[in-house]
Amino acid sequence: MHVLFALHEHPAGVTTEPGNRIVYDLAADTAHFGAAAVAGPAVRWEVGRPADDSVHELHHYEDFLGLQRWALAPVTGGSPASAGEHPGDAGEGATGGAALAVVVELDEARRPLLRCDRVDFPPGAVAYRHVHPGPGVRRLLFGELTVTTAGVTATHRAGDCWFESGPESVYAEASATQATAFVRVMLLPAKWAGRRTIRYTDPADADRPARQRARVFLEEPLA
Repeated sequence: MHVLFALHEHPAGVTTEPGNRIVYDLAADTAHFGAAAVAGPAVRWEVGRPADDSVHELHHYEDFLGLQRWALAPVTGGSPASAGEHPGDAGEGATGGAALAVVVELDEARRPLLRCDRVDFPPGAVAYRHVHPGPGVRRLLFGELTVTTAGVTATHRAGDCWFESGPESVYAEASATQATAFVRVMLLPAKWAGRRTIRYTDPADADRPARQRARVFLEEPLA
């Protein structure tokens, strides 16, 4: 099953209906699943059916347990992920679509869930090379984070968003001079509910002090 996994920015607030969406209130540092109303700046993740089942530049991955395969491709503009909004929602018209959207392939038999959490890094913290059991879309709240994955290095600053496939290993370095944090939504197999998902590719790194801290806001099964 292909689904569209999208992130939208709403600088003037947003109201949503029930469904496979998560709204994060930037000022209150709170997250809501499904129906929500946020008067100030907000970020919305949405999972829905793409306009068609065509996926360009299809890539296949297998997770670190050898059990799950994901496929992804860039999607641009006019995202159907906005279908759950009330007409006239603030913030959508300015961009005409998602800030970031990808198509992912899900195994329906494994009952995926949506998890929203926030990860904070003190200055100079490092997330050693690691993987997760599912894909996620991240949005940097403040600070600076340099991320290396699939042989590509990119530095993200406040307001930037990016996609991580999960099985593709990631190495991240936070700003040396300021605190850094991002908020993310991941699509995970249901068996990971309530469990820490990070797995280090070098077992020795698991014994090193992890200075970053993750705080889970919510987990909900995908309808």
